[in-house]
Amino acid sequence: MTAALLAPARAESANVTDLLLERAAASPERPVFALRDGTSWRHVTASGFLEDVRWLAKGLVAGGLGIGDRVAILAPSSYEWTLADFAVWYAGGVSVPVYETDSPAQIEWILRDSGARRIFAAPGLVPMVSGVIEGSAELAERFIQVTSLAMDGDGATLNSLAGPGQGVSDAELERHRVASGLRAPATIVYTSGTTGRPKGCIITHANFVDLADNLIPHLPVLLGSPDPRMVTFLPLAHVLAHAVQVVCLAAGVTVAYSSPTDLLSTLRSFRPTFLLGVPRIFEKVYAAAREQAIRSGRAGVFARAAAVAREYSATLDDAAAGRGDGPGRSLRLKHAVFDRLVYSRLRSVFGGALETTVSGGGPLNPQLAHFFRGVGVPVLEGYGLTETTGPCTVNTADAVRVGTVGRPVPGTSIKIADDGEILVRGIGVFAGYQGLTDGEDSEQPGVQAHEGYFPTGDLGRLDDDGFLTITGRKKDVLVTAGGKNVAPEPLEEAVRESPLVEHVIVIGEGRPFVAALIVLDRDGLVSWCRERGRTLEAEAAAADPEVLHELQAAIDAANARVSRAESIRKFSVIGIEPSIEGGSLTPSLKLKREVILIECRDEIEALYK
Repeated sequence: MTAALLAPARAESANVTDLLLERAAASPERPVFALRDGTSWRHVTASGFLEDVRWLAKGLVAGGLGIGDRVAILAPSSYEWTLADFAVWYAGGVSVPVYETDSPAQIEWILRDSGARRIFAAPGLVPMVSGVIEGSAELAERFIQVTSLAMDGDGATLNSLAGPGQGVSDAELERHRVASGLRAPATIVYTSGTTGRPKGCIITHANFVDLADNLIPHLPVLLGSPDPRMVTFLPLAHVLAHAVQVVCLAAGVTVAYSSPTDLLSTLRSFRPTFLLGVPRIFEKVYAAAREQAIRSGRAGVFARAAAVAREYSATLDDAAAGRGDGPGRSLRLKHAVFDRLVYSRLRSVFGGALETTVSGGGPLNPQLAHFFRGVGVPVLEGYGLTETTGPCTVNTADAVRVGTVGRPVPGTSIKIADDGEILVRGIGVFAGYQGLTDGEDSEQPGVQAHEGYFPTGDLGRLDDDGFLTITGRKKDVLVTAGGKNVAPEPLEEAVRESPLVEHVIVIGEGRPFVAALIVLDRDGLVSWCRERGRTLEAEAAAADPEVLHELQAAIDAANARVSRAESIRKFSVIGIEPSIEGGSLTPSLKLKREVILIECRDEIEALYK
């Protein structure tokens, strides 16, 4: 399946900074960023952002930044992060995002592997970064500067860095800006490295520019409303958040930043029209709404409202596929009643102005997608990798099929290999891995064997209308001792439908049967206990007969969707609390399977005794 380009190709001399210059020229006073100022919001216009970028870029040039030099950025998502990113590009450099949760060993590796000689770091992380550099003879000898990523204050701040830039002429700055063309590296994004050292994916200016030029006309509902506003809470070191922010800047969307913990208050205050999320966020919002209904004695009303929302959405899908005429009169009436009683309150959780959300970073339970769509908060699932600069497929407002990740974005081609692997070719596919870009090693693994397509490692299928469904991860497919191939993700997704389950990992590689490790949802447990007039701590719940019976019901429901040979025979409730900081969750809030399997090897052995 191939989607045609929607925008004409640009000159080879173009780069990401042209998107900023075009935005500032077209609507200089349009807000492109919103910064929290106590209880209100302060806006940064397109012309104001360009001025800040040029100011900092001149400081980098004055400090000796050469064209193509790598500059690392280690900080939470913020205006300062974005300012540093664009200033590096404007000065002709290459940005290297680093997760603020990365370990010192990971940071050292990324700095060494990328060849970075400068780093912007959040003020609180400067001492740790300095220690990493001083502890490495190679870095200590090579490194030029550690700059605190703060707009004001004493010491090495952005202000003190930019000061010497007053002596850099506009002509010299422009020489640096135009030195990088479309095929030049813009950023090096490192993968999570759960099975070894992180790999640096070289994302070019063309990857960003072509995605922006083609996604804006492809997603007019998201990016073309009169006053589009987006909240981003994913780390900008994540390629999806990074790419979407570039697209939003080009489209004139006002972007506000939030941490995951402050997300709900930010949504209420900023009232976005567009939200980029991950499945866990939608799961949490649903669980919180259900818990509130239980506390207020309206659990039955919420359950009926949820069922009507899902049915309403499902009939829309059926109609789009030619299997019906959409919601009937009775269903529309019930939907209207629950809209007043329940749905409008749920929409207010997102600020009340939300028109569309996009979910990426992992599979969203179809029942949850139907629920939010029926409530009036459509969730458009997409799919992509670091190696594809984020989105390579996405559902659109006029072409939604719940349970799929949509059709290819313009300029992208998707096909399925004989073994079910998803292959991608197109505008977002990266230039190569850092350190493997010279000579014969420059070819990406398997590309030659797949006629220029990048092998994603994911398994999927395309339907007759070109919608892609993800069925699992190739390396995660289990082969039991009996030789049965089992894709764990569909089973895991089904078990997570239980409000008691936060995470689940299906296991069984080389074992006589399939089993599962379950992490209880602590908020869900509180709600479950309240419904039954009980009080249980998570540790006690792991052995509670009633809880185990409930979990077994979730296992049975999942097993009903597969053959007996693929079904989960035993499970164990594990007492860990996965976290990004602890290294067991990815920044998109997915479990790192390999890490959990190592941590829980004793529990696994006990299951198979």
